[in-house]
Amino acid sequence: MNFQQFFNDLSSLIPSDRIIQDSLRTLAYGTDASFYRLIPKAVIQVNSEEDIVDVLKKSQKHKIPVTFRAAGTSLSGQAITEFILITLGDGWNGHTILDDGLKIALQPGVRGAQANKYLSPYGRKIGPDPASINAAKIGGIAANNASGMCCGTAQNTYYTMDSMTLILADGTKVDTADPTSVTAFKKQKSDLLNALTDLSNTVKADSELAEKIRHKYRLKNTTGYAINALIDYQDPIDILQHLMIGSEGTLGFISEIRYNTVIDSPFKASSLMFFDSVDLACKAVGVLKQCPIEAVELMDWPALSAVRHHETMSPLMPSLTKGSAALLVETRANSDAELNQQIQDISETLVNQSINTSLNAPFEKDPAITSQYWSIRKGIFPAVGAVRTTGSTVLIEDVAYPVERLAEAVKDLHQLFEKWHYHNAVIFGHALEGNLHFVFPQSFDSVEEQQRYEGLMEEVTELTVTRYQGSLKAEHGTGRNMAPFVEKEWGPKAYKVMQQLKAIIDPNDLLNPGVILNNDPKAHLKNIKPLPASNPLIDACIECGFCEPSCPSRDLTLTPRQRIVVQREISRLKHDKDDEQRLNTLSKDYQFYGDDTCAGCGLCSTLCPVGINTGDLTRFLRQENNNKGERKAIWIAEHFSTTTKGVKLGLTIANAGRYIFGNTLMRTLTKTTNALTRGMVGEWRPNLPKSNAWAEPSTLFPQSNNALKKVVYFPSCAARTMGIDPDQEDQRPLTELIYELLYKAGFDIILPDNLSDLCCGMPFQSKGFLEVAQDKRNELITSIKKASNNGSYPVLFDTSPCVARTLEQGPVSLQCYDPIEFALKYLLPNLNITPTEELISLHITCSTTKSGLADKMILLANTLSKNVFIPDDIACCGFAGDKGFFTPELNASALRTLKSQLPKNTKLGISSSRTCEIGLSEHSGIPYQSIYYLLDKVSQKKQIK
Repeated sequence: MNFQQFFNDLSSLIPSDRIIQDSLRTLAYGTDASFYRLIPKAVIQVNSEEDIVDVLKKSQKHKIPVTFRAAGTSLSGQAITEFILITLGDGWNGHTILDDGLKIALQPGVRGAQANKYLSPYGRKIGPDPASINAAKIGGIAANNASGMCCGTAQNTYYTMDSMTLILADGTKVDTADPTSVTAFKKQKSDLLNALTDLSNTVKADSELAEKIRHKYRLKNTTGYAINALIDYQDPIDILQHLMIGSEGTLGFISEIRYNTVIDSPFKASSLMFFDSVDLACKAVGVLKQCPIEAVELMDWPALSAVRHHETMSPLMPSLTKGSAALLVETRANSDAELNQQIQDISETLVNQSINTSLNAPFEKDPAITSQYWSIRKGIFPAVGAVRTTGSTVLIEDVAYPVERLAEAVKDLHQLFEKWHYHNAVIFGHALEGNLHFVFPQSFDSVEEQQRYEGLMEEVTELTVTRYQGSLKAEHGTGRNMAPFVEKEWGPKAYKVMQQLKAIIDPNDLLNPGVILNNDPKAHLKNIKPLPASNPLIDACIECGFCEPSCPSRDLTLTPRQRIVVQREISRLKHDKDDEQRLNTLSKDYQFYGDDTCAGCGLCSTLCPVGINTGDLTRFLRQENNNKGERKAIWIAEHFSTTTKGVKLGLTIANAGRYIFGNTLMRTLTKTTNALTRGMVGEWRPNLPKSNAWAEPSTLFPQSNNALKKVVYFPSCAARTMGIDPDQEDQRPLTELIYELLYKAGFDIILPDNLSDLCCGMPFQSKGFLEVAQDKRNELITSIKKASNNGSYPVLFDTSPCVARTLEQGPVSLQCYDPIEFALKYLLPNLNITPTEELISLHITCSTTKSGLADKMILLANTLSKNVFIPDDIACCGFAGDKGFFTPELNASALRTLKSQLPKNTKLGISSSRTCEIGLSEHSGIPYQSIYYLLDKVSQKKQIK
């Protein structure tokens, strides 16, 4: 294989910055959620169908294998390669609502949860509902025929697909919904379509084989190719597009797929039912299958024990006997009356069939309660992963059995676990479909451990295929993990059909070779991903990729998962000392890709199944490298008032430069200065605010000495130094506006002593000066404790990140409020609100999300405006304190889609962080300011009656 000639030919078609060959990013971008590791020769980022066609044609010319990759949440090793990895750029996020929501057209880069968000106003959703739906992209959902807890078989992609646009290995494209495209394709690919028709006729003529195919798909099944397409359809176009579903990128590329959507019933209720044994729970499943039920999730005793510390499970555990099992049951309806009737019918059916639970198990409608139930179920996998031995991985296998034999199967699996010494294995799964997952820690660092895993899988295969005629992979895809067992499950005749399909559609075997079909009987034991101990902050990571959608640097450099991958490799190289050059290269490159462009926002922890905050890792690494800067940090902390005065002077000078030189020249001058000083001087931002010459509230308003309505106001250091945005209509700095707003609401204002020296510590923490940061936090707490009369008065922080930082280590016996909470609790009740008709764009800061206040911020915004727009897929803005000045590309990347999303008549944006608003204003084209400006604008003082 001549890779260099391949790259040379592509260089005129794909920009060089999208052909990635450096050792750090090929390692990081080449990782998926499986326990396998292959490092690609290159990662090519494609932005259009034209890019795909170009790469595929060059692949055919030079016989270079390629693998398509979406989100990389797949668990069976289907999204990795040692050859060329093709990943999706920004050009694949399109969607179109069709037929008033009855259909939706989706490009492969759209995440499943986004698709459902688009459909929500129509009361619809896509059928597949994998547990990874918040991270998994449509390309992967379709290519794996993913299902989920409520999807079953009837609503997976195979059965809910309307049509698709696909591109074959040689670059030929067809849109199956476009008659003109289909006609041209039939002429161009007549041999291929005739071969599919002949193969379909052959299979249909073999009654034994046809019946076996029907029998296999009575269960959820993603093992091998979807050869049911050969008997389900006559038209070779229909056969081809259905073969693409579940083909894991081995037959072609899906550039768009149109789904027939399903009803998203708005009324839901869940019940957590406990039984004295798995047998009794499985008996209940058979009864529930006849009821109006959407989901039944089975959890065995080891699974329940794994989540015994969950706040809902903990008080229940003493009432359960060893060997108990649970079913999490959900029913849905289109009205509350219908839901109540269904609950009654289900309860009566269980009683009539003598199904007795060990604890009272009423159906709950309250989302706060039902979400706790579902968090128990979703917490099982990470709970097992979190307690595994460092260096081992956590495996999740995926089988399906006939529902009527589910109890037998669970018992047999438990016996296998004992035989092979998997004493920590747990079983849970989608019981309505007989779909079980079993999870266990596994080390591959010795021959004995590899043989133990091999022995278990051989016996699981025999049990599933021979005894129960079940599926070895029900919804996680075949991948490399199950490829050696496809023939075992399907038999030689069906396996030969699959080989023929591959030869017809991808004759040169260049699309994801080794996946689904693999002649190596030991393939599932090779290329195991190393997971060496690296840092206690990240060692529990299972590399699932759930964190990635929240990361502001995900499309610029690395995601949290990828940072962990690289750090693990650096740790391995330091320990093994087998490649000093690679170690030095990774360590050097990580400075920009891993450190400089990490916002440290911690949003990754809100999506991580095991709660890892990769921002903590970044701060730890910065702390390790901060020996030279610690004295400077201490001096700044001890002379904080002097420092902020210097910043204000700099803002005054900079704004004078704006009027003298203009934004363009100022950007050039500061960029040059930044380069000459090696990053010591930040770059110019066109929305850089003026200096804030703030004053004491007593100089502006008379104090009423109202003992019942006092508030301690802590203006953040950002608000104290930064005044108004140059494009801001309201010329009052935030501090002055808050004085007026509090006065209007009838509050006396108290400022902490020595205010100009106070800081929550975040500027120091973000740079890794953790001890200095803690000292400043403690100093602030002491001051506001005194000002609030030991917590007697509420304390208002005007910036969300500051209060989040102050409270992040737990309660401080003070009434400290984020501006959102304070407004809802203290300001709205004391003001008359007349909401505006003006369209407002809302940005929810990362600290607001982490603090669990996102819904409250939306509530407040909707109280103040009748027309609130929340841009899609904008999480952390990436300004990250001062990174917007020193690493502006992070802010630009995080907000690159913001401006294009805003409706044309949007004139104002609101947020709750002063520094975030600088970058938001720049990249949106409209001024962003504190939500308190809007609150002040639409509020009036209440008249005393």
